[in-house]
Amino acid sequence: MHAKFDQSPTLFSICFVMLLSLFPNPSNSSLQSLTYVGCSQQRYIPGTPYESNVNSVLASLVNSATFTNFNNFKISIPGSTQNDIVYGLFQCRGDLTNSDCHQCVANAVSRLGSLCGRASGGALQYEGCFIKYDSSPFLGVEDKSVVYSKCGPSIAGESDVLTRKDAVLAYLTGAGQYFRVGGSGEVQGMTQCVQDLTTGECQDCLSEAIQRLKNECGDSAWGDMYLGKCYARYSERGYASRGGEKLCRRRYWWFTVCIFYLLFDFYMLS
Repeated sequence: MHAKFDQSPTLFSICFVMLLSLFPNPSNSSLQSLTYVGCSQQRYIPGTPYESNVNSVLASLVNSATFTNFNNFKISIPGSTQNDIVYGLFQCRGDLTNSDCHQCVANAVSRLGSLCGRASGGALQYEGCFIKYDSSPFLGVEDKSVVYSKCGPSIAGESDVLTRKDAVLAYLTGAGQYFRVGGSGEVQGMTQCVQDLTTGECQDCLSEAIQRLKNECGDSAWGDMYLGKCYARYSERGYASRGGEKLCRRRYWWFTVCIFYLLFDFYMLS
């Protein structure tokens, strides 16, 4: 006969909560964090075929994002002239699910509409997705102009971190892929090209972005370099998308303790 075990509701509750937290619900708040937005100065007249084409392009971006992480469109409704054609595309970060991609693009389209009003062209970059529309035929055109860049605080005295950063960027330079991540210790890096580029154009764009990142953020703890059709990033502490993974690793010891407690409790009550 086993002795009666005095259960601890408090400990049981803690274990239950901690075990649930090992499987956190994904949050879209970080994916929809605004990196940059740009609106053309030229504006269209309401009620024109161009407005209808803009609305059709933006709706197509949202609808298409339910089943793919990239697509582009050239829209010209009946009655449109050559000047009324609207080009548009979207792309989600390579590690997003279809659900997260769709939510990101839908939010981006809504926000771009409120920020750019009746602008004839606009682009918006979130943490998790990118959208753009314009009257100019930009699809399939390489663009290495700097759109946004930012560097973190200097860590010039931390040679080990900087060495790891250089190694990560070197790895990403030779990627030859539209999306790639790499890491060394606590340093993580990420690159991505818009998929309307060829692989050769993608490599050319990324080489430019990474070189600029090295020049401008050489001894910084983190750096972001966004060109027109690609970006390169690195961070000493990783990115928000990996926060849940890091949290889980730190809680593995809680998992062990809780499983032991629950099994012991079951044994004593049996």
